[in-house]
Amino acid sequence: MNDWEQRYQEGDVQWDKGEASPGLVDWLAENADHPTGKVIVPGCGFGHDARAWAEAGFEVVGYDLAPAAVKGAEEQTPDSLPDATFRLGDFLEDEPFDAFDYVFEHTFFCAIDPARRPDHVAACRNWLKPKGKLLAVHYMLPKDEEGPPFGTDREEIIKRFSTNFQLLSDWTPRSYPHRTGLEHMFLWEKKD
Repeated sequence: MNDWEQRYQEGDVQWDKGEASPGLVDWLAENADHPTGKVIVPGCGFGHDARAWAEAGFEVVGYDLAPAAVKGAEEQTPDSLPDATFRLGDFLEDEPFDAFDYVFEHTFFCAIDPARRPDHVAACRNWLKPKGKLLAVHYMLPKDEEGPPFGTDREEIIKRFSTNFQLLSDWTPRSYPHRTGLEHMFLWEKKD
C-alpha cells in the first residue's frame, strides 16, 4: 500500500475541502463560452474538481493512484454526471490512454517529491493534444519546509514549464479561507 492510499484509508485527507477549487469554479464561470472538450485531472482525490468540469459540460477523467480516492470519487459522483469518470493510475508514469484538451491540476505539483517535478512537466505535455491547455492551481509555500506539500514559487513554475508551454495568463485566484493569497493559478498552452 502506498502512502497516499494509506492516508485515504486512515481518513488523513486534510487537503480534501469537500468542494471544488474556488479558483476553478470562478474560471469555469468566467469562461463558460469556451468550447468544451476532454479534461484529465491528475491526483483527483474524491473528484470535486472533476465534477465541476463535468457540470460545465466537459468530458472528464479523474485520475489517481490511490484506489480509495478513486472509489470515493465514484461514490460521490451522481449518475446525472456521466461525463465524469474516474480511473486508477499514475499520471507521471503511465502511457496516455487518450489525448486531452486540458490537464487541470489542483496542488498536484506540490504533492509530489520535488525530484519528480521534471516528470510532471513531461507528463502534462504527453497527455495533452497539440495546443492543449494546462490549467493549474499551485500552492505557494516556502521551499524549505518538509512536505508534502512541498514549497514552490512563481519563478520556479515559470522556469520549469516555459520550455514546453506558452504562458497565457497567471493570477491569484479566490481560494479556500485558510489559503487566501497562498494559491496562484496559471493557464498554459502546449508548444508545438
